[in-house]
Amino acid sequence: MSDLRKVSEVTDDEITAAVDAVLVDLTSEAYPLAKGWTLDLVAAVASYKASQDALLTDRDAYKRNMVRTAILLAHPVKA
Repeated sequence: MSDLRKVSEVTDDEITAAVDAVLVDLTSEAYPLAKGWTLDLVAAVASYKASQDALLTDRDAYKRNMVRTAILLAHPVKA
């Protein structure tokens, strides 16, 4: 995902919206991004153990940072 951000395929606002979606309800497997990209939010969090652990805490800033990291490390697919 961070590579797509570097080449302006995905914006910071889209990443923030994906983080918000995870924090509200982690059930979206096909989260749509701009320019035809799709991200599996469940897989993104599942593939980054620190984000899983963070979601179990009551530390909001830590949750947000770890979920954002998981999303940045994720590999969206072109729909």
